[in-house]
Amino acid sequence: MNSSRPGRPALARPDGTPVHVLVVDDDPDLAEVLSGALRYEGWDVRTAGDGATAVAEARTLLPDAVVLDVMLPDADGFAVLGSLRAVKPDVCVLFLTARDAVEDRIAGITAGGDDYVTKPFSLEEVVARLRGLLRRAGMARQTVDGPRLTVGDLVMDEEAREVTRAGELIELTPTEFELLRFLMLNPRRVLSKAQILDRVWSYDFGGKAHVVELYISYLRKKVDAGRAPMIHTVRGSGYVLKPVAR
Repeated sequence: MNSSRPGRPALARPDGTPVHVLVVDDDPDLAEVLSGALRYEGWDVRTAGDGATAVAEARTLLPDAVVLDVMLPDADGFAVLGSLRAVKPDVCVLFLTARDAVEDRIAGITAGGDDYVTKPFSLEEVVARLRGLLRRAGMARQTVDGPRLTVGDLVMDEEAREVTRAGELIELTPTEFELLRFLMLNPRRVLSKAQILDRVWSYDFGGKAHVVELYISYLRKKVDAGRAPMIHTVRGSGYVLKPVAR
């Protein structure tokens, strides 16, 4: 039985077994809520309330991903990360932090974390970040073909990593693909540069919003070249993807 959320392709290990995830947070209520959301994805989830327990659980679970709170009662989450990587070097790590300072985000990435979310956060965001990390690391795949994203005559097959417009194949780099995917998941919705930076690049560029403008220009040359434009700039607000009016 597929226990993933309705309308969302199931994600499993390459051998078809459930993804293993370890949730490490000293707040038992938060850990339980997070675990419930991840189990709803069909994943095998365990929890730990401190660094020592986390390392012990990792030795038996051999997690594919860890959701790791930065502030733990017995250790700094950054230090715990080193012990977890000693157990399983390729584990994906998503930091949870109550601190929004850029320095803390940089510290997490420098320590070897793959991504982070700042408290308070939505469960959907945590699940989406983990799915993205696992896919990019090649540690998980969709167990069945998922529904294609379609906006007008623009179609994205996430499993095959292919994009077509009016049936014509469009070659995209991995970053262009992720940017277009974010736009296609939010059709007709204006997305700010800050939102795009956070979701596509997954860390703060420290004001380097021009990278968004650059990649939007790349996408336009491939998606809109010689066709009615779908990618639009909303001056002072951001960008929006809209199907061409017929």
